[in-house]
Amino acid sequence: MRTLYVVTHPEATHHVEKVVGGWHDSHLTPAGVRAAGSIAQALRAQVPDDAEVELYSSDLRRTVRTAEEVAEVFGVRPALDRDLREKSYGEAGGRPQEWLDRRFVPPPAVGERMDHDEGVAGAETKLEWARRLYAALDRILARPCRHQIIVTHGGSLTFLVAAWIRMPIEAAGYASFRAPSGSISTLREDDFFHNRQLAVLGDTRHLDTTGAG
Repeated sequence: MRTLYVVTHPEATHHVEKVVGGWHDSHLTPAGVRAAGSIAQALRAQVPDDAEVELYSSDLRRTVRTAEEVAEVFGVRPALDRDLREKSYGEAGGRPQEWLDRRFVPPPAVGERMDHDEGVAGAETKLEWARRLYAALDRILARPCRHQIIVTHGGSLTFLVAAWIRMPIEAAGYASFRAPSGSISTLREDDFFHNRQLAVLGDTRHLDTTGAG
């Protein structure tokens, strides 16, 4: 059985400041740091003590700080991969959320959704975003390790799950696997049929009310 544990980083400064995240390199808040410790302990309780573990993380500070807590518990070093970042919102990154909301052009209900222009200079399309998450997961799964932890962002979780279940990338424009900040999602592949399962989406039972932002 191969198991992937996909962590969405907990509360970061852009959440409380109400600015656009994306590639804006925000930090964890003190509550986020406490939540990262809880995430690490929850993962330690789920992974067998004698199991080999690999840890992968987005290279932004809020995910790296989360991964550091996990790394300390498991005695491993995180492999940083910029392809695990959140979507780039281009010139909107770090600006007030309301600035983006006034300019954002939502995708059509029917028609081109993956390569849709959202009206913000420098922003990634969904297709560009999805392609790098699909590529990142391919690299991770090329490793034989049976217990792998991925620390990423709430939006990017959707495309990791879509890639895991081998959803064709052109069909992923309607996909949405949303989970709260600081959550753990569990993905499993059995050894006989090699079926892939989304076993748990967005578990936050390890968080207290101060760390779940």
